[in-house]
Amino acid sequence: MTNATSAAVYRLHVWIRQISPMIWRRLLVRSDSTIADLHYALQIAFGWSDAHLNLFQIHGQDYGVYHDGGTSFSTDPDQVRLCDFKFRINERFRYEYDFGDGWQHEVRVEARLAQDEKRTYPYCIGGKRRAPPEGCGGVLAFMARRDAVPSHLEDLLEAIQADLDGNDIEAVRDRSEDIAALREWLTLDEFDRRGVNRRLKQYAIHDESWMWQ
Repeated sequence: MTNATSAAVYRLHVWIRQISPMIWRRLLVRSDSTIADLHYALQIAFGWSDAHLNLFQIHGQDYGVYHDGGTSFSTDPDQVRLCDFKFRINERFRYEYDFGDGWQHEVRVEARLAQDEKRTYPYCIGGKRRAPPEGCGGVLAFMARRDAVPSHLEDLLEAIQADLDGNDIEAVRDRSEDIAALREWLTLDEFDRRGVNRRLKQYAIHDESWMWQ
């Protein structure tokens, strides 16, 4: 990532389209950040694993970070900088991740700010809710399963209670996978901004440990 002090900072509001309540992040990114930088910043901010294909649609052209077997792009994502697009305030563009599930992120340029020399960029200043579990089937499948969580939890608790009443401890242990799977859905309203910023800083200083968290 470029370290020139002359760069401005974009404040970006990013949300996953068609999901209610909204899953969103607000990020500060340097204008000299590249397409690759923004891709990884979004992956970190939303907690995605970068295991699937990606695509930016900006000013009618496709950009992205190449994955084996995926889309090839006419530009190098490490060479195209955000400032090259000369974004207007309130201008929007699209970022899609996982073409199977089709997670479409709307990105709005909210402001152009002066750089704070005491801050490391990119930086997350706000957000709500975790991103959907990967591989859950897309927006409609995600919302249907999310809304069914209370009844699934009730059924699971009743089953565990029945096992306990029958003194079948082994059956309770066998339900550990069901409990672990449900836990992921019970914590969807959580968002660890501090953890996101720790990983964003690791990315900014080229500490590759951000990739394994």
